[in-house]
Amino acid sequence: MVRNHSFDPRKKTILLNSHLDTVPANEGWTHNPFEPVILDGKLFGLGSNDAGGSLLGLLATFLYFYDQTDLTGNLIFLASAEEEISGKKGVESVLPDLGPVSFGIVGEPTRLRLAIAEKGLMVLDCKTTGLAGHAARDEGINAIYKAIEDIEWIRNYQFPEKSKLLGEVKMTVTRIQAGSRHNVIPEICEFVVDVRSTEVYTHEQILNRVKENLSCEVNARSTRLQSSSIDESHVLVKAARSLGLNTFGSGTLSDQALMPFPTAKIGPGDSARSHTADEFIRIDEIKEGIEIYTELIGKLI
Repeated sequence: MVRNHSFDPRKKTILLNSHLDTVPANEGWTHNPFEPVILDGKLFGLGSNDAGGSLLGLLATFLYFYDQTDLTGNLIFLASAEEEISGKKGVESVLPDLGPVSFGIVGEPTRLRLAIAEKGLMVLDCKTTGLAGHAARDEGINAIYKAIEDIEWIRNYQFPEKSKLLGEVKMTVTRIQAGSRHNVIPEICEFVVDVRSTEVYTHEQILNRVKENLSCEVNARSTRLQSSSIDESHVLVKAARSLGLNTFGSGTLSDQALMPFPTAKIGPGDSARSHTADEFIRIDEIKEGIEIYTELIGKLI
């Protein structure tokens, strides 16, 4: 965390934040994920797109304004960790040390569009209990068969209210585990549900709706990563639109969910490349990102 040279607590403060951490490299890489490689104008490397380009762009922008003494506001640059795991030792642990923040810009690969809303995340651990028995006989209660009914409800249920920017609440079963031997009726079936929420429903409301309709035990790992948004009349949104930047609602989560002040998400690169083998960002995207960040901050301070 670094403040600009002429920081004045009487002025508004803008947070520039992106994350240092990455997801683990998968087996599909054809380049060494831990060594930067530039080919055909593309920078390959783990974290180059998510969110190295944004981190570099925000840092370059912060340094551009760092020594200027005629600013109408303050800048704080924060490179944080644990974004990919939503950990409590990431940006959340630093926020109390920042002091009052007026609003923030979160660097993520958005193709330099401004995300003025993003979906939240809630992970549900579900456990179905049956009764063990011998698979050769008509006995026991198969926990897998019981779980199928609940999984089908999750697959087909649609929450009535939709978000203007973010669309529907999305629930997806992403993991399932059951059984010990081929000849034993499974007594326990456990599955995980990934819930992507909108501002229309709180996580508590979603959790209650799920519990009302499922027969299994349902527990949320956390309800703290709620959907976030910024008012379209906010000065940050107006400044972005004055530069011709498009606005949209993002389906992916970022550290915005943990910030108790207005934020918007923008950065070079494309979210579709994140977490993929041979992740890359184009060099010209990085350059354009620095230009856009600098112009945007120039309109705000």
